[in-house]
Amino acid sequence: MSKKTYIVGITGGSASGKTLFLNRLRSAFSTDELTIISQDDYYKKREFQPLDERGVENFDTPFSIDSEAFARDIRALCEGRSVEKEEYTFNNPALTPKIHTYTPAPILIVEGIFVFYFPEIAKMLDLKIFLDAKEYIKLKRRIIRDRNERGYDIEDVLYRYENHVAPTYERYIEPFKNDADIIIPNNAHFDKALEVLTGFLRSKFGKDTK
Repeated sequence: MSKKTYIVGITGGSASGKTLFLNRLRSAFSTDELTIISQDDYYKKREFQPLDERGVENFDTPFSIDSEAFARDIRALCEGRSVEKEEYTFNNPALTPKIHTYTPAPILIVEGIFVFYFPEIAKMLDLKIFLDAKEYIKLKRRIIRDRNERGYDIEDVLYRYENHVAPTYERYIEPFKNDADIIIPNNAHFDKALEVLTGFLRSKFGKDTK
């Protein structure tokens, strides 16, 4: 793997605000400077998802993700090869999947709730960032997102949060919080943290990321 690529892992609990943070970070760089690859595009098909005791698919476990394909595509980008991946639409029939094209860049952002958990991915990260938020704030964000983007009703959202999301955070995400190089509180805003990270990445590459 070429070390010309600087790999930043960004994680945090579900609805900790990663999407907004990543969109703001992306806007600070050109596509030639920075690429973001998302764990969300590596969910296994619905029929391969683990079931809970009520027979409900649990999309909030590490076993829901094709981590081997995720790691393979990260390595491909670091070797200078582009990657195409179909968007995962969380079984929302109202959405038509897009084809995401990831292109090599000096800075590669690897994001997802399990990027610290998977050893084959965690060992590739040069910088680890953990977005943190209070539980009630994450729940509010999750309700809004899952109703608007994924078509889940409120009872389904609350059931999944209590039985899937919260236990997964305690078992597979929070224990790796202390592995982070930077922890960013994201209960209200993250402007200062984003400014610091952007400045650091620019200084890291100097003229390569003007």
